[in-house]
Amino acid sequence: MIKILSIVGARPQFIKEFPINRQIENFPLIKEILVHTGQHYDYEMSKIFFEELELPEPDYHLGIGSGEQGEQTGKMIIEIEKVLKKERPDIVFVYGDTNSTIAGALASVKLKIPVAHIEAGLRSFRMDMPEEVNRVLTYHISTFLFCPTKTAVENLKREGISKNSRKKILDINEKYVYLVGDV
Repeated sequence: MIKILSIVGARPQFIKEFPINRQIENFPLIKEILVHTGQHYDYEMSKIFFEELELPEPDYHLGIGSGEQGEQTGKMIIEIEKVLKKERPDIVFVYGDTNSTIAGALASVKLKIPVAHIEAGLRSFRMDMPEEVNRVLTYHISTFLFCPTKTAVENLKREGISKNSRKKILDINEKYVYLVGDV
């Protein structure tokens, strides 16, 4: 059994998680654990997406809510680490460029759990934007980078992250880059 832990917390992530969740359902030897950080915490910004997309209820709802960037991200790291230690997943999926993304990636990599970044390699080239900082840091610490476009693959290459190696044994220090399209 392979255990995937998916971390979501904002509206775009719920939408990106939907097709991944549907595909995982087709593989009985894969178990997905869904963690909702609570980054978008009110009904209009969260629960309605689960209902309308028919996503399963999260296995964990961390209820972090709003706050300053550092405070929110720090609380997420603390709570995500607790879930990771309890669940011991084989891999963690993070989506996009939110505080939930970087918090999930940081907590995972510090526990030596491989991270898969869905939507890796996208860039605005505006490091004054918090989302850009989250995005760049996340793909630099991720093991698996799933890129939506050829441009995203090229962005990674320009930053020294090249196409996947063909090793037969997973090395958490390696980068495995895949052009997969946009979920």
